[in-house]
Amino acid sequence: MSIYDYTVTTIHGEEKSLKNYEGQVLLIVNTASKCGFTPQFEELQQLYEKYRNEGFVVLGFPCNQFGNQDPGTNEEIESFCKMNYGVTFPMFAKIDVNGENAHPLYKYLTKETSGILSDKIKWNFTKFLINREGKVVDRFAPQVKPHTLESNIEKELRQ
Repeated sequence: MSIYDYTVTTIHGEEKSLKNYEGQVLLIVNTASKCGFTPQFEELQQLYEKYRNEGFVVLGFPCNQFGNQDPGTNEEIESFCKMNYGVTFPMFAKIDVNGENAHPLYKYLTKETSGILSDKIKWNFTKFLINREGKVVDRFAPQVKPHTLESNIEKELRQ
């Protein structure tokens, strides 16, 4: 199994196979628009701009499971991200990342790399680094700032 076995829904409601990202290094992030970590959108966008021509993509998955911090519609979320942080990396439809309604992609991601004391996502802006073969390389806690992942991203891009 790899992330290429999953299909997700874009923020515009279109089904998209993650196989479309085959051969690229990915950073998958569960996002929120009204969270203390929301300013991380700026650093995520900077990383995307810096490395996208080398085969790096950030994939954002809005989630409202933590403190009701992303209550808007997909359209409102997309508008907020573009207007406030200039987000151009792919954003997807709002999903659950924990529980029985968790998206199958997140069930896979959490099974592959558990966090401290459990495999559950603890909060918004948990980050998963995916290699060019679609395998989870590492998981980073919400408080880990995206710019600190540059050496990890560069290492995977060189593989």
